[in-house]
Amino acid sequence: MDGCALSVTLNSDLGQIDPGDWDACANPDGAQPPLDPFTTHRFLHALERSGSVGAGSGWEPRHILVHQGSDLIAVAPHYVKSHSQGEYIFDHAFAQAYARAGGQYYPKLQVAVPFTPATGRRFLCKPGFEAQGAAAILQGMAQIARDNRLSSAHVTFCTEDEAALGAEQGYLHRVTEQFHWENPGYQDFEGFLAALSSRKRKTIRKERATALGFGGTIRALTGDALEPAHWDAFWEFYQDTGMRKWGTPYLTRAFFDLVQDHLRDDVLLVLAERDGEPVAGALNFIGQDVLFGRYWGCVEDHPCLHFELCYYQAMDFAIARGLGRVEAGAQGTHKLARGYMPSRVHSLHYFPEAGFHKAVARYLSEEGRAIEYEMRALADFAPFRKPDGG
Repeated sequence: MDGCALSVTLNSDLGQIDPGDWDACANPDGAQPPLDPFTTHRFLHALERSGSVGAGSGWEPRHILVHQGSDLIAVAPHYVKSHSQGEYIFDHAFAQAYARAGGQYYPKLQVAVPFTPATGRRFLCKPGFEAQGAAAILQGMAQIARDNRLSSAHVTFCTEDEAALGAEQGYLHRVTEQFHWENPGYQDFEGFLAALSSRKRKTIRKERATALGFGGTIRALTGDALEPAHWDAFWEFYQDTGMRKWGTPYLTRAFFDLVQDHLRDDVLLVLAERDGEPVAGALNFIGQDVLFGRYWGCVEDHPCLHFELCYYQAMDFAIARGLGRVEAGAQGTHKLARGYMPSRVHSLHYFPEAGFHKAVARYLSEEGRAIEYEMRALADFAPFRKPDGG
């Protein structure tokens, strides 16, 4: 078997792939919760089955499969994109520059988890096949882009190690930023507060007290504690937030039914209820060492309730579970005051047109320096106590 050549093929329907074969690459140790809930067969297939991706969505599945003989050794969630929505690594400047130069930017290729700004492995390889599997995926993407005269190929929210591999293959390495909360081993929320300056401690205590004054109760639900009625409520929240932010929510109602059927052990749903009725909620996904905050919404506005449900309840859960980090989604410098610190986010970009590739490389070099400067500057505003105890 070791002497067999590698073959790279594309798949447009995860339903045709055995979940065990896919997850042998995506979650090779078989742990529950998985290392990354978003690259499991059940999550990606739920996006397809629900119609959240596929025809008419601008996310056409073309998953990359790498075989050695008959053995599936590596996979990647791969899509043909007809727009740049739902990605969170923004390339609108690239698209505009490409169009000004007389080119057609879309369609493009993207290895990503749709609508999910969460860092994780993108080159999903069986143990022992990491190097050749990742190389085959990267080379395959570039070849597909060249053969079909497409503008570009992208890999978003990959790991730093994967970004280094991509750079070796001629991809451009981009660094942007998010805000993550790190748990060094706090015993409880008070342990976290003790690490803050006195002024920040008072502010957060006041925010939590204000949030809890909304006149109801807060429940954190996962697994069998979740019921279909909870998704009816959350769908209303999700629609409201989606229409406020981007016009049309990305996920369909059917997706949340599939979460209840197949993913409820992977999620934490935090609900605020008043008079027995849900009025706000935050949806998180549970990884092996990370809690990923994804969606928030409400039908009533209450002061500080967003901070409580999205940030502080997530911290409480991470501490209780011994999770090392909370990723609360894209952007948001307001997270800094609540202990979420700037963290690097990695992506890869390839442009077959050599001149454009060089132009983007220059842009990314300048952007990278600006990001590093901003991260250093933001760190000065961290809420944590200074070494002198202040």
